Amino acid sequence: MHQKTTLDNGLRVLTSNIRHSQSVAILISVGAGSRYEPPELAGLSHFLEHLPFKGTERWPTARLISETIEGVGGIMNASTDREMTVFWCKVAKPHYKQSLAVLLDMILRPILDPEEMEKEREVIQEELRMTYDYPSQLVDLLIDDILWPDQAMGRDVGGTIDTVKSISLSDVEDYMAHQYNPHNTVISVAGNIDHTEVVNQINEHSHSWSDQESLDWERVSYTNQSPKVKIDNRATDQTHLCVGLPGLSLEDPDRFTLSIMNCILGDGMSSRLFQNLRETQGLAYDVSSSTNNYKDCGSLVIYCGTEPNKVQDSIRSIVSDIKSMLDPISNTELSKAKEYTKGRLLLRMEDTRSIASWSGTQELLTDQILDIDQVVSIIDQIDTDDLSRVAARVISEDKFKLAIVGPHTTPDIFEQLLSF
Repeated sequence: MHQKTTLDNGLRVLTSNIRHSQSVAILISVGAGSRYEPPELAGLSHFLEHLPFKGTERWPTARLISETIEGVGGIMNASTDREMTVFWCKVAKPHYKQSLAVLLDMILRPILDPEEMEKEREVIQEELRMTYDYPSQLVDLLIDDILWPDQAMGRDVGGTIDTVKSISLSDVEDYMAHQYNPHNTVISVAGNIDHTEVVNQINEHSHSWSDQESLDWERVSYTNQSPKVKIDNRATDQTHLCVGLPGLSLEDPDRFTLSIMNCILGDGMSSRLFQNLRETQGLAYDVSSSTNNYKDCGSLVIYCGTEPNKVQDSIRSIVSDIKSMLDPISNTELSKAKEYTKGRLLLRMEDTRSIASWSGTQELLTDQILDIDQVVSIIDQIDTDDLSRVAARVISEDKFKLAIVGPHTTPDIFEQLLSF
C-alpha cells in the first residue's frame, strides 16, 4: 500500500513502506517526453535529462553528484521515453535523505552550463550513431515509424543528429520551465521510511517551486497513410524484423486481457512463437512479442532475428501464430498465462525501485494507482471469451505493419506475406 500527499504547489509525493527492506528507492517522474516536443526540436527531453547530472547549485560537478550517491554504494540513473522522464536512485537506508536532496537539486537547481551542454551534445549524437549501427535497435525505430508515421509517437525519443545539433540552451531552459513544474511531477519513494519525514524534507526543498502551465502533448492520428513494409537494406549476417499492430492505451480496461494474449503469443520460452519458430521449425534463435501502452494508444510488436534466407518462412509463421489468436483458446493455456503473468508481477514487487516506479508511473500518467492485488484480481477474472473479444479488436489484416533491417530490397514480396 502507498500513502499520498499533494503539497500546496501541486507536487505529488508517494511513499510505500517496506518494513524489512535495507534499500530505499527514490524516483522523480516528470511529464516530459518526445510527445511534448515540436519536430524541429526532437530529442529535447532526452537532451535535458542528461544535463542535471553535470552539476547543481549544491553539488556543482558531476563528480560530486556521483560521489554522494555512488560513493556510498548506491546507484543512480535517468531515462526518457515518449511521455515521461525519470530520475532515480537506489541507496542503503542510512543515505536516502542525502540522496533525495541530490535528486531534488538536480531538477530544481541544475547549473545548465553551456560548456557542459556542448560536451553532452557530442555524447548524445554518438549515442544516436550507435543506435543506427545496431540492427536490433534500428528495427524498433522503424516499426514505430510506420505504426505512427509523421508524428511524435513514431519519432526516436533521442531525436536525430540534426535536431540534437540545433537544440540551444534557451530551448532547454524554456522547455524545463514549462515541463519541470510541480503539477507535472511525481516523487515516489519506497523502502523502510516514514511518509511524514519524506514529505517534510521534500516540502522544505521545493516549497518555493512555482507552477507553470505545461505544454500539451501530441495526440495520435491514424489518418496518415504509411506503407505496410519498411526496409533498411544493409549487409548483415542476420535479418532483424518486427511485425507490429496498433494496441491499447493506458486508459483501456482491455489492456490487461491483451497482456495475457501477448503472454500466450510470445512472452517466454513456452509461448506459441518461441515453440513454433525456434523449437519446432528452427527458424529463429530469438523471437518474442511485447505490448506497449501509452496515454491514447498502444502497440503489439513481435521481434524476430533470423537468417536472411529464412526471413519469408519466419514472417509466414509469425503471421500464422498471430492469426491463431483469433481462434478459441483453451482454458489450460489461459490458466498458464495468467499464472505466469501474476508470478512476474509479484516478483517485481520484491524490488524497491520497481515498487516506486509502479506507483509513480501510474500517478503521473493516469492520475490513479491500481495496487498489485487489484491487478491480480482483474487478471483472475479474464476468461476465454475476453481473449477472443480483444483478439478481434486488435488483430486485423489491414493493420499489420512490417519493419526489416537486413539484406533485402523488395517490399512487395513481404507485403504479400502479411495477408491471412
